[in-house]
Amino acid sequence: MAVQRDHQIVETPTEARQAEPGPSVLALLAVSTGLAVLILGVVWFVFFRT
Repeated sequence: MAVQRDHQIVETPTEARQAEPGPSVLALLAVSTGLAVLILGVVWFVFFRT
């Protein structure tokens, strides 16, 4: 909980971020990057194979 000290509000880093740190952002980045590579691979295979 934020406390007021010498007319300033003091918060922990988690409170200042307004979020809980977690692996969900890393998982989202990994999945989206993997899907982008897969889609680009399919597009390359369909249009540019010789």
